[in-house]
Amino acid sequence: QVQLVESGGGLVQAGSSLRLSCEVSGRAFSTFDMGWFRQVPGKEREFVANINWSTGNTVYPPPVKDRFTISRDKAKNTVYLQMNSLRPEDTAVYSCALRISTVGKYDYWGRGTQVTVSS
Repeated sequence: QVQLVESGGGLVQAGSSLRLSCEVSGRAFSTFDMGWFRQVPGKEREFVANINWSTGNTVYPPPVKDRFTISRDKAKNTVYLQMNSLRPEDTAVYSCALRISTVGKYDYWGRGTQVTVSS
């Protein structure tokens, strides 16, 4: 099995920065993708960022591109989401996820961490 544990959420003011962490443990895979998603109650889950563990290649959607950065530390089995210039609309529960392919659905999910941005 795979366990994903997020940390680093909190309450910050608009314009601030925050870094989320997601520690990965359990079964090992030769290659996989790690993603960050966010969700607000009553709304669909939104893709935030993805990184390929092996190559480091990243993908971002337009709403967070140039503000958020995903990275990974192989030695610590941890993926990070650096969020800068936070806005109230970034408020959500942020979850990390792992997929053992480079396309399609994610196979494992963390429980999430709350990020609240006040105006």
